[in-house]
Amino acid sequence: MEHTTEIPRTILRLSGEDVHHFLQNLVTNSIDQLDQQPVYAALLTPQGKYISDFILVRDGTDVLLLVARPQAEALLQRLTMYKLRAKVTVEATDLKVRRGTGPAPEGAFQDPRHPALGWHLIGTQEGSDGTDFDAIRVAHCIPESGIELTPDTFILEAGFERLHGVDFRKGCYVGQEVTARMKHKTELRKGLRTVQVSGPADPGTEITANGKTAGQLFTRAGDQAIAYLRFDRAQPPMQAGEAEVTLPETQDG
Repeated sequence: MEHTTEIPRTILRLSGEDVHHFLQNLVTNSIDQLDQQPVYAALLTPQGKYISDFILVRDGTDVLLLVARPQAEALLQRLTMYKLRAKVTVEATDLKVRRGTGPAPEGAFQDPRHPALGWHLIGTQEGSDGTDFDAIRVAHCIPESGIELTPDTFILEAGFERLHGVDFRKGCYVGQEVTARMKHKTELRKGLRTVQVSGPADPGTEITANGKTAGQLFTRAGDQAIAYLRFDRAQPPMQAGEAEVTLPETQDG
């Protein structure tokens, strides 16, 4: 069985004279880019683990934050907690997000993670133009909030550098020290990869190699899937249930 997702987004509005400074000290990417383009970023724990990922868009002097709806309430509460005495207001809006990969309508912006993800349009409608976004995500190994991106995730293992979601020159933010240490390791030992799957295997199935746990399948589209792998064990032959799992010779990005 294939896993298909279309997670709606909630839009939070951040306003006030301290918005830029507030976000710059919290999130993984540089807010300085917002005047030119949308920014993909995440909020981490002090231990460097994932809390939430989102797209930030400038709206006049305000910043709109597009976050997966299941994460919106908790993120709003956490941002409010971090606010302290900063002159910042964080509130949910009634705005909606429509997505697509065809010709971009007026006012749309390109997804900052990867060109294949198409465009977003903020307005009164939500949904998509029928694009199979799971197939795109699997082909380019792009994780989704709450599926591949969970509270035990380290963002570099999830490909955030390749997806333009982290800036190593911007200075301090919550979780920065752990993230920087991982960046300067010689090589990551675990992470997400697109794999080939031959045979029946549902998302969540354990991947084994030579009798040892080598990873887990996540989103599947056709004969490909995103998998979280231990690279030292991800050697052929690999299995997921009755299916054979192999690593393609090349990976996107």
